[in-house]
Amino acid sequence: MKRKLIAAIGVAGMMVSIAACGSDGDKKDSDAGKPSAGGSKNLTVWVMDGSAPDAWMTEVNKAFEAKHPGVKVKVEKQIWNGIQEKVTTALSEDTPPDVLELGNTQTAGYAVTGGLADLTGDKAKLGYDGWNKGMVASSELDGKLYSAPWYAANRVVIYDKAAYKKAGVTPPKTRAEWIDGLKKLKAADPKSQAIYLPGQSWYILAGLIWDEGSDLAVKDGDKWKGNLSSPEAVNAMNFYKELAAFSNAPKDKDEGTPQQSTDIIPKGGVASWIGLGWEAGGAIDAMKKAGKTADFGYFPIPGKTADKPGSVFLGGSNLAIAERSQNKELAKEWLALAAGKEYMTKYAVATEGGLLPNTDAAQFKPAAGSFAESMAASSVSGKVTPVTPGWANVETAPNPIKDYMTKVLKGADAKSAAEAADKVINERINQQ
Repeated sequence: MKRKLIAAIGVAGMMVSIAACGSDGDKKDSDAGKPSAGGSKNLTVWVMDGSAPDAWMTEVNKAFEAKHPGVKVKVEKQIWNGIQEKVTTALSEDTPPDVLELGNTQTAGYAVTGGLADLTGDKAKLGYDGWNKGMVASSELDGKLYSAPWYAANRVVIYDKAAYKKAGVTPPKTRAEWIDGLKKLKAADPKSQAIYLPGQSWYILAGLIWDEGSDLAVKDGDKWKGNLSSPEAVNAMNFYKELAAFSNAPKDKDEGTPQQSTDIIPKGGVASWIGLGWEAGGAIDAMKKAGKTADFGYFPIPGKTADKPGSVFLGGSNLAIAERSQNKELAKEWLALAAGKEYMTKYAVATEGGLLPNTDAAQFKPAAGSFAESMAASSVSGKVTPVTPGWANVETAPNPIKDYMTKVLKGADAKSAAEAADKVINERINQQ
């Protein structure tokens, strides 16, 4: 996930901004895995800036080092910008970092190159059976385990309590109730947007497709193929179009252009929108600076039926071990400790529910009515994009899913536009 989630969520009042522990991100990492002075070993861990609360990481390492006299854990902070190139280079060297944080959509790409250690035989030690099933999918490739899921976050509906009260609308549980509520909001205030929904918010479309029992792409023999033209995916796109009819957002932009949380919501005139925790925090902060009061409520994206919330994309990070690590067995033990139930429970507490831990048993009980509460409730329907190294090629600009959505919202037939998009996906997804 390409943002400092913990610090950003802190803006929303979920927690204070926390700096990731470790050395300066510009420091050379040439000593990774080498013995330190006195013959002791260094176990080097790369984490992204903003992922690991300082006190939590210190406690993990203290416990690990107590079990392994002579071993010193070195945590080195990295930044997302340029990280893929840096990790690719590091994994090809003789002394790479032992443990690395990887974005969950990037993990398969590193695994297929042989750069990550195969952890399949270590499932029991790592606590595999207790991991969130939606998160664990991004840690596996072709039936083998290459990382441990660490944390995730997902989107929820953020609404203006005053607007909902004026329209007599309560948080919906189903798609039908959602549409009915948007109609009431529009009738109560025709000049406002019942929902702000940019035309290219493709992660939201992905959730709707998953709700229909389909996916963005599917395996076809030993190849992958785009699946936007399936009847289920077409139904999902048509429902997205129904939602977008209540919005004046650009049809050819995503939620970051303009940034909905800071450039749109603070101006007013929006009854609801869909966003992440850092976006909710950003909107609250921007409104405070403008002298406005932000009174937001939150609810999971509704599902087709009331018994389960709508599907959401679980964006997050995994912890992997370099295949060329000089301390592979020690790295596995560190990983088992850090990603195990005890310390994931402490991680959830340290982040005050702002991020989802890798096991439901470790979930922090968030405050009633908070963003974190709705996020946790949504996570039971969490999924990830197709797990294949070629998926990164699909997301490369121009993203065919985004272009497809814009065409449909501007009047093109969903089925025909999807077939054209699938052709582009087919060309890209099988490239590695």
